[in-house]
Amino acid sequence: FLSTAEAAALERELLEDYRFGRQQLVELCGHASAVAVTKVFPLSALSRKQRTVLVVCGPEQNGAVGLVCARHLLVFEYEPTIFYPTRSLDLLHRDLTTQCEKMDIPFLSYLPTEVQLINEAYGLVVDAVLGPGVEPGKVGDPCTRALATLKLLSIPLVSLDIPSGWDAETGCDAEDGLRPDVLVSLAAPKRCAGRFSGRHHFVAGRFVPDDVRRKFALRLPGYTGTDCVAAL
Repeated sequence: FLSTAEAAALERELLEDYRFGRQQLVELCGHASAVAVTKVFPLSALSRKQRTVLVVCGPEQNGAVGLVCARHLLVFEYEPTIFYPTRSLDLLHRDLTTQCEKMDIPFLSYLPTEVQLINEAYGLVVDAVLGPGVEPGKVGDPCTRALATLKLLSIPLVSLDIPSGWDAETGCDAEDGLRPDVLVSLAAPKRCAGRFSGRHHFVAGRFVPDDVRRKFALRLPGYTGTDCVAAL
């Protein structure tokens, strides 16, 4: 498990030493996140209604990963809808939003407060609201209200990197916060993932070079075949 400082150092290594681009990393993580969804919820086992996926995105990097995830879910023949209440002015976010809009992925103007409406309309929800080090108060009231609604859902919840609202180091709020069924750790699991008790935990980090894995002492399971995610 990586500390917040180690996770930031690993990302800097990829960006500065290996010359990965930020958009490239977001694309790799978003694609792998969508693949993880297909592993747990294969299309062949879903009814028409269960193919509908609500992707809730925040204004930071995790939200950008969520936008990419939604786009790939559409390509994989799921039916994503995006709720993105606090839109970032960052060019990458704007470009990814445009891609989703041009591909006719619907964007909700508001999230119903009646939980049953969401339970009935969607087969599952992807939580891409907050990433490591991002506190709920920093992303605005709409995201905070969305998290309060997500806590009450009965349909499956998939969190990207960390469950939104958890402390990335300690997992604080793990009891009272979101309780996802699936966690997709990006690059490598963060320390709070030790408190994850859901059904499925994946790591999406096949793109991390072997030298970087050794430097950060990452002992993770091997990836099978051409898979970009591995079950933990």
